[in-house]
Amino acid sequence: MPIRGVLFDVDDTLFDYTGSDRVGVIAHLRAEGLIDAFPEPAAAFDLWHRIMVEEYTRFLNGELTFAQQQRERARRFLAHAGPSEVSDDEAAAWFGRYTVLRNANWAAFPDAEPVLRKLAPDYRLGIVSNSSADHQRHKLDVIGLLPYVADALVCSEQHGAAKPAASIFAAGCRALGLPPHEVAYVGDKYDLDAVGAREAGLRAYWLDRGRTASATTVEPGIRVLQTLDELPAALID
Repeated sequence: MPIRGVLFDVDDTLFDYTGSDRVGVIAHLRAEGLIDAFPEPAAAFDLWHRIMVEEYTRFLNGELTFAQQQRERARRFLAHAGPSEVSDDEAAAWFGRYTVLRNANWAAFPDAEPVLRKLAPDYRLGIVSNSSADHQRHKLDVIGLLPYVADALVCSEQHGAAKPAASIFAAGCRALGLPPHEVAYVGDKYDLDAVGAREAGLRAYWLDRGRTASATTVEPGIRVLQTLDELPAALID
């Protein structure tokens, strides 16, 4: 059965989340006078990233709202670099100043727009993301990719379950108006994206930009891509 639709993850698949976050948080710490609280900028980013993963997981598990996880990330980070007691308003304001600098560095990966443009005439395209729909829609608009995927954008906060739950992949397929076996899913997380999509009955494509597949046991039914440029040909193999 031919593939008729393609669903994509957003962060670190179409959008260079890690790159923009690294530049943004280091610029923010310099502006706030906090960079010298860490032995080197890389150490500050590593801590920030670890806290983000932990608090974002709590959001995905339904323990925190999207805004609450932002405040918790700020509060926990500042405990390492500044005052130990930070109010909700102070944490939200600090996170807001960070987002201004982070968002100024938002960018799609160079291969994202050309591939979406190439696929658009022949495939129905959409998004399934573990995030907030408003946040991802705004992000995709800023980086110029929203027109390709605007008609099918499913996010965990509104859906009520996060990847790798089969239901969110099924919701993405319904948004495309296609059965799962006619839909490909492309994402950078092996377990959440590739295994999750395969288990939900979609055609699974793992985007391994870091070329780590040699250290991972890739299960049957999962195709490995190193760049999005490989996707159009892979969809018809």
